Amino acid sequence: MSRGAASDEAREIGNDATGIVLAGGRSRRFGRDKLGEQIDGRPLLHHAVLRLLEVCERVVVVVAADGDEPDLPSADGVLVVRDTRPDEGPLRGLAAGLDASEHALAIVVGGDMPHLQPDVLREMLRAARETGAVAAALSDGGEARPLPLVVATDRGRDAVATLLDAGERSLRQLLGAVTTVVVDEPSWTSLDPERRTLVDVDEPDDVER
Repeated sequence: MSRGAASDEAREIGNDATGIVLAGGRSRRFGRDKLGEQIDGRPLLHHAVLRLLEVCERVVVVVAADGDEPDLPSADGVLVVRDTRPDEGPLRGLAAGLDASEHALAIVVGGDMPHLQPDVLREMLRAARETGAVAAALSDGGEARPLPLVVATDRGRDAVATLLDAGERSLRQLLGAVTTVVVDEPSWTSLDPERRTLVDVDEPDDVER
């Protein structure tokens, strides 16, 4: 396959998906706003947004209900929305993101994930489309990781609403409540041998590492 044909296929894989960046956390473990920390010359949040823009034409950044407007990269197709209620966890943020999604599928990532690999995200989209599952996740040591995550927008929105009504707040609860396809480790690590897609920043030492 030529490089041009490969690029066209990559765009086609992502053209039915909205990117969602969950950026409403309080950075309590970090001690300050971690999403503004500089990594490789850019604020941490920029990395997640820009990686998603390599796969999706539209990216929704979900911020806290009462938070400041985030510093975002200058790029077309980026929208900021707010949690509808404060301090109710990532499942509430996902609900806000899915409400703003314009595509059949959504790729959900954390704003603190600077090394997402677009080919891995495309593989997750492919798995979701081919199986018709409500969600697609990556296997990590035999467990399904909650982020990154691909969600079928309409069915995912309904499932998230049901979980929130039941008092749930965790993305792991969503994986257990819907049909989830898990991309096995050999498949996705062949695209990302250093497993950089799963890296997140929780504490200041993580920035150095």
